[in-house]
Order: sequence, then C-alpha cells, then structure tokens
Amino acid sequence: MNTSDRTASPHANPPAPSDDGKASPALKQVMGPGLLLLFVVGDILGTGVYALTGQVAGEVGGAAWLPFLIAFVIAMMTALSYLELVTKYPQAAGAALYVHKAFGVHFITFMVMFTVMCSGITSASTASRAFAVNMVRGLTGSEPADNNPWLLVVALGFIFLVMLINLRGVAEGVKANVVLTLIEVSGLLLVIFIGLWAITQGRADWSQVVAFQTSSERNTFVAVTASTSLAFFAMVGFEDAVNMAEETKEPTRIFPRILLSGLTVTGVIYVVIAIISVALVPVGNLAASEAPLVLVVENAAPGFPINQLLPWISMFAVANSALINMLMASRLIYGMAQQDVLPGVLARVLPVRRTPWTAVLFTTAIAAGLILYVSLARGSAVVGLLGGTTSLLLLAVFAVVNLAVVVLKRDRVGHKHFRTSRIVAIVACLLCLFLVLPVSGRPIGQYQIAGVLIVIGVALWAVTVVINKRVGRTELKHPEDIPPEVI
Repeated sequence: MNTSDRTASPHANPPAPSDDGKASPALKQVMGPGLLLLFVVGDILGTGVYALTGQVAGEVGGAAWLPFLIAFVIAMMTALSYLELVTKYPQAAGAALYVHKAFGVHFITFMVMFTVMCSGITSASTASRAFAVNMVRGLTGSEPADNNPWLLVVALGFIFLVMLINLRGVAEGVKANVVLTLIEVSGLLLVIFIGLWAITQGRADWSQVVAFQTSSERNTFVAVTASTSLAFFAMVGFEDAVNMAEETKEPTRIFPRILLSGLTVTGVIYVVIAIISVALVPVGNLAASEAPLVLVVENAAPGFPINQLLPWISMFAVANSALINMLMASRLIYGMAQQDVLPGVLARVLPVRRTPWTAVLFTTAIAAGLILYVSLARGSAVVGLLGGTTSLLLLAVFAVVNLAVVVLKRDRVGHKHFRTSRIVAIVACLLCLFLVLPVSGRPIGQYQIAGVLIVIGVALWAVTVVINKRVGRTELKHPEDIPPEVI
C-alpha cells in the first residue's frame, strides 16, 4: 500500500477492529485546543516541580535553574520530532507506533511500548504516594514516616479513584485535569508571587543563584549532566499528549502550536521557581527537604496562611500527574493492541462510554502493585530512584524517536503535516543518548531498576508472541500492510 495514495481524512476516527473481526466503537474526539493545552501543561508540571527542585539543587547548588534550562532545550528539540510524527500519523500509541513504522521489528516496537508504559505507570504510582504524603501532612501538620500504614491505604485508594475516572471517559478525565491543572498552576503562581514579594523586601541572596556547589567526587560538568538527567524527569509529559491523538479534534492542525506553547509555559515556570528557591533558601536546607516549595514559602513569608494550604495544593498537583499518566498508559496499551503488538483483548472498548476498559484495568493493576512495592521498600528513597529511572527510560525512548523521524522522512502521506529538521533530530538523539550513558553521572541504582524492567519486558514480549500465535496472529503487521481504515 502506498501511503501517498490514501484519500481518507487524517482527522477521521474510524471504528477499531475487535478480536472477532467486528468493528468496535472508536475513541471519542473531545479535546480541543484549550483542553489539550491544559493537558500538556498539567502533565509536565505535576510532581516534578513540587518535588525535584531541592534534589537538583543538591547536585549543583544555587545554579539549580541551569539543569532545568538544559532539560527544557533538549525536550523542545525532541518535541519537534514528536510533532512531525503525530501530525503525520495522528493515532494513539505514540512512540511505539512511530518506531513500528520506522523499523517494523516486533521486539523493538514492543520494548519501546513497554518502556513508555512503565514510565507512565511508575510516574503515576510515585505521584499516588506523594498524594498520600501530602494528605497526611496536611491533616497532621507534620511529615509522615515512611512506614506510616495510612500512606499505603490512601495511595491505593487514590489510584483506584483514578481508575474509575478513566473508565468513565476521557472527557471526565480531561475535565478533572482542567480543575487540577488550574489548582496546581495557582499554587505555583502563589509561590512565585510570594517569592517575588520576599525578594523586593531584600531577603534574597543573589550570590547563590550563580554558585556551583558540587560534591567533592564530581567535577562541575558531571554534576550539571547528572542534575540535567534528574531535571529531565520534570520536563517529561509532553510525549503523553500524542497518545491522545485519536481523541483530539483536528490533531494535525492544533498539535504544533499547543505542544510548543505548553512546553514553553512550563519551562519558564521551572526556571523561575528554581531561581526563587535558591535565592531565598540555603541550598543545604532546600536539598534536604521533601517539600521544597513549602520551605520556600515558609522562608519567604513566615506565618503566611499558604504554609498550611500548600500541602493540599501539592496533593492536587501530583493527583493531576497520576490522572494524566494513567490516561496515557491505558491509551498506549489500547493503541498497540490495535496494531497486534499486544493481544486484541486489550483493545476492547465499552460500547456506551467508549473507553478502553481492559487497558484501564490492566494498567491500574500494575500501578497498584508498584505502589505496594514502593510503600514496603522505604518509600521516599525509592521514589527518588524511580524518578531517575523514569527519566533514564524515557531518554532512551526519545533517542529512538529522534532517529525514527529521520528514517520516516522518506514516508509520504496524503495530508500536510509539521516538519522538523534532520539536523535538529540527530542532535537531539545524540544528546538524549549521552544523558542515558553512565558518563552523565547517573547513580548505578537507576540502571539496576531499568535492567529489571527490561527483563520483565522481554518476558512479557515472549508471552505475547505465544498468545498471538494461539489466536492466529503468527506475524506482526507491517505498517504497509495495515488497512487504511485502521491507520
């Protein structure tokens, strides 16, 4: 099939095939420019800005804004590759679909899908625990111990609430995202305004903003690259939006300006928050805090009522991250089941709500298991390690996506789409690969966790191959063999 001969509209949302060959309901297109922008901004902000500022400061000292800025530049370059691909192929499945079209290798496609899914579920699971920590802190007024049993109860209850919202429909999930995004942005604006007010009162130490304070065993370059790898976890989220392509109105038209606008807004917020934080709080105190923004407000305006309110705002912010990541993960599973990379049962859609119910249940079960693991394994320490591992896995995926867009330059489609430069894509690929390697200063524990996940992924791939053979799918569909109505 020659892709340039297609006459179907790129905005069409056809029925999805089911296991018995009958068409099942397609996903409902409900997201316009406004909802998509809030989706992107809410997904990127979330847990990262509320939790990672102190950890980044612990790596490089007062120059904590620099890793966020570098991470923003790399993320923007990678976003350009995603924009060409999502406007060229406006479907659910995101990176895994692009790699599938570029290389057509079942194992590579599956592992990319598995890695992206793990990153979303890991992020949602850690956000669920952060939700529980902030709730307990808001109720008791003090930091809860890692072994507090209520943390596990609240986190599991929250992830099942997210499941119910996800099952009800993307419209409900996106509406909840709108409310939560507005709450988290208002909280960040309050931090910024209070911080700026404190600065006007002469409380800022600007010498800290340009001071590098690295550990003795690391030079400045390694410290910056290591902290950039960590800060990149705060910038991820833009890639989740492409998995909502089938539920977005006119994706080829609105995705470029919305995605770039969302990235720019969040990048500015990160840099401003980082500068205010290190200017108002001693770096040592900031790095030691699990709630750095609360500490910033306490230092900026002691006794201000926001000190009691911010844990609740933080709770809603991390809730937003969990909701969006679970929406993404379930749509990714659904999209890849349509491509026969996963068993067709995971592509089943509720006839009335038109939501991928089996994919929602599957991803929720994994998230609940991960929450249990984190809660039983000295929560706070593992959460930081999982955050870095998520960054590691996604940077590896981004490197492959940047390579895929170069390969797919030769593929022609019958509609206009966004285009990025080959040079920009290649540079972004190399930068992502560098941040994946040990020379970037990553802790060995991140590679150990990633290795375990990869082993699990390989095992799941083998099981999927067996299942596909049993149901008659002896070969993975090549992109050129997929009927136009599926694409």
